Amino acid sequence: MGLTALQEKAGGLGTAAGEYRGVNTALRFDDPQSEFAALRTSCGVYDLGYRAKISLAGGDRVRWLNGMVTNNIRDLAVGQGVYAFLLNPQGHILGDLYAYNRGEAILVDTDRKQAEKIISTFDHYIIMDDIEVKDLTDSLTSLGVAGPKSREILAAAGIAVPEAKPLEIFEITCACDCDCVPCAAVRAENPAYGSYELWLAPKDVKKTWEALLAHGAVPVGSEALEMHRIANGIPLYGVDIRERDLPQETEQARALNFNKGCYIGQEIVERVRSRGSVHRKFAGFIADAGQPIVAGTKIVSGEKEVGEITSVAFLRQPGAENNVALGYIRRELGVPGREVVIGGMKATIVTLPVPDSILRPDSTAAVARPA
Repeated sequence: MGLTALQEKAGGLGTAAGEYRGVNTALRFDDPQSEFAALRTSCGVYDLGYRAKISLAGGDRVRWLNGMVTNNIRDLAVGQGVYAFLLNPQGHILGDLYAYNRGEAILVDTDRKQAEKIISTFDHYIIMDDIEVKDLTDSLTSLGVAGPKSREILAAAGIAVPEAKPLEIFEITCACDCDCVPCAAVRAENPAYGSYELWLAPKDVKKTWEALLAHGAVPVGSEALEMHRIANGIPLYGVDIRERDLPQETEQARALNFNKGCYIGQEIVERVRSRGSVHRKFAGFIADAGQPIVAGTKIVSGEKEVGEITSVAFLRQPGAENNVALGYIRRELGVPGREVVIGGMKATIVTLPVPDSILRPDSTAAVARPA
């Protein structure tokens, strides 16, 4: 398990470091609760060096990848991306990824923890196709910038990002107060908070990081990122999404396209759709912070086990302390507002992402929507 490019170039960052999604990175810089608050109310910057970048080139790349994943690659415009699952023939999830049409190539973005498995699966299915698979992870890293003030902080640091749709990618030049740094930027999917990714060469990541900090961005470690992920209801492969799960159980409709034609595992996905819903669904839960909840805790309703928790975050915000959890529950019971019992505590099913009014009930600060 190696260091991220930022950790290597900066000589180690944070008050504690450790493993996160396949790499060694900063766990925290200060109080993770304060770092989480920055992502919700101002602007946080964080290391995305745990993401792997894989290039697919060659004349068959679009047709071939469209036949591999659950979303529509065939009609993907240049400069646009989609989220998708990679399935096995039985319809179970081997991994998740983002695919971006970069014109001369398709760039696949996934966790480094998944990269080896995904590349191996790609290689297995390339027979006589004109496809060149290249791992760009060592030559391309990324930083994340998120929060209602993110565009303001980026602009102050000399990084002007244009109006963009979610998962739109565009070339920019980061002035960064010192010299010009060519990079690509992506408007991330988060619907409530401005969120961007900067893709750049490892040699430029330290100066870009420092420029963002100098203009007011708060450094954020992986512990706060996990809180942010869970509050936003974003499942993590290997934790909330497992190989045993079926796509429709995950509630990630954004990963599925039913008009794109055949792909590996498509028969099972279509059968689930045509015959009715699956028995379980991915959902969010909130409970008082009286005692900790751990992943694997059973969900109980009417003295019967009806589900299981997969991820948990303890969140301390103005006016409230809560356990926020993600997990799977029987579909007919997974209605927002319904009460269940988790680890002996009463909990309520909530919509995802978790509304800010629940996490910060005493706060009068309005959440700024992204431009």
